[in-house]
Amino acid sequence: MTEIHFAITNAILTGVVILFQFCLSIGLPWGAASMGGKYPGVYPKKMRIVALVNMIILTILMMIVLVNAGLILPQFMSFSEIAIWFVVVFYAIGTVLNTITPSKIERIWAPVAAIQLITTIMVAIK
Repeated sequence: MTEIHFAITNAILTGVVILFQFCLSIGLPWGAASMGGKYPGVYPKKMRIVALVNMIILTILMMIVLVNAGLILPQFMSFSEIAIWFVVVFYAIGTVLNTITPSKIERIWAPVAAIQLITTIMVAIK
């Protein structure tokens, strides 16, 4: 696989997570699969706003990976060469947190985060 394949895989998985956050933000009762299961069912209003912020953050992370792979916005390549390592750290932390969460259902995100971590590393080390 090339860095482009890794970046596209990362973008697809990140898109899935963004879609999940969107579903939380509009009131789908999937709170048990997020935030350690602290808010089972429908997120309270404040957490719905958090889900929207998460969507923005995840979109930025996805764009950094795609820029670093040379797929979009080449004018931001020098920025992405530094920022990609923050993305690596973000996904490393996400992998650990999704693995150790007390919410059994939330652990479904651990393999997703692990693949996001691996694909980000592969793009970063090109």
